[in-house]
Amino acid sequence: MNKMNFHTRKWVKPEDLNPNGTLFGGSLLKWIDEEAAIYTICQLGNNKVVTKYMSEINFVSSATLGDIIEMGLMATSFGNTSITLTCEVRNKITRQSILTINKIVFVNIDDNFNPVPHGKTEITYSQDRFKD
Repeated sequence: MNKMNFHTRKWVKPEDLNPNGTLFGGSLLKWIDEEAAIYTICQLGNNKVVTKYMSEINFVSSATLGDIIEMGLMATSFGNTSITLTCEVRNKITRQSILTINKIVFVNIDDNFNPVPHGKTEITYSQDRFKD
């Protein structure tokens, strides 16, 4: 089984907070969507992808001002034109889970925004994609 990698980190700043003084869910979802798109672009080798679907978003705990969070993503399956990811966000220091999303689906598209096959069937890793 492949291991989820936690690469992207964010520092929770005042502008990221909701009126309760905790991380605003909308900010977190924006960060996740952007990071998932970048992950997908790297996996598929095409910078034209769109978010198709997100399953239930489970907010497990809160993050507060000054917390450092990290986002983990992993491809779980490849369709003909799509890729499915799973996501977890956790506190970098305590490792406490903040959010989980079981399924995020992206679709590979062409210049006319039509779904096109991507030809990928398994996860690739940065050391295999990007040579020094």
